[in-house]
Amino acid sequence: MAFSTRRRIVVFGVDGVRTDTLAAARTPRIDAIAAEGFLAAFELNDLAPTVSGPGWSNIATGVWADKHNIDGNVFADHRLADYPDFLTRLRTAWPEIRTYAAADWPPLVGPDSEGPVFATPHRVLRLEAPDDDYDMTGADIALDAARTLGAGDYHAAFVYFGEPDEIAHHEGVTPNYLAAVERADARIGQVLDAIRARPAFPDEEWTFVVVTDHGHIDTGGHGGRDPWEARAWIAACGPLVPRGGVTTEHADVAPSVFAALGLKVDPAWGLEGVPFGHRP
Repeated sequence: MAFSTRRRIVVFGVDGVRTDTLAAARTPRIDAIAAEGFLAAFELNDLAPTVSGPGWSNIATGVWADKHNIDGNVFADHRLADYPDFLTRLRTAWPEIRTYAAADWPPLVGPDSEGPVFATPHRVLRLEAPDDDYDMTGADIALDAARTLGAGDYHAAFVYFGEPDEIAHHEGVTPNYLAAVERADARIGQVLDAIRARPAFPDEEWTFVVVTDHGHIDTGGHGGRDPWEARAWIAACGPLVPRGGVTTEHADVAPSVFAALGLKVDPAWGLEGVPFGHRP
């Protein structure tokens, strides 16, 4: 299908959010996305280590770690050139598309730890939290994403907030961790409000996805197969997103991005995910 300037998508990544904490937190913006589409929780499969590097790479590429070759948080010997992120695939297919990425875990968007996962956005915001102040970097990401996507002509974006994961690592599953999830929801709302205020918004077709990579054990930490660290979730809504009752997993995000924008998947890409609603 030819590129359409009407179709647009944002994938929000919120790191390390347990499913029970999401249910307990006040997250009206994620709740609204789920109500317009779906919210699906799932157990990570055996090809998906409960670690951020492979988790976000699975989400970005649509394949598992045995293909992209990222099984930890240092990306040595990765195969992202063979299995690139969804923003890079979009640019390759449609040179006229405009893409954006922002994150406060630097390897996602910069050369740190032999990254980045997202290799070629037209505009990129790479932040590193001073003194582990992910509240500050989260606020900066929300502001930049709201300005960029609200006023600019961008068609596909990845916007990441790392604060919940960092709080859990330092404190475990505490009230501060729940508060960090609520702040992430509010920041997603800040970006959504800016997008919906676009003069062209009524004539555009937006899809919104929110996804986490893994959970945490009660005392904080992940990497094993404890039920709370090995569960994740995806919420999504948009013109082509099914409503309710969706079975999904991380590898489905990238092909769902392509489906939302109308890009036909080439079987030679070797994707292991399917668009939302197409998994048995």
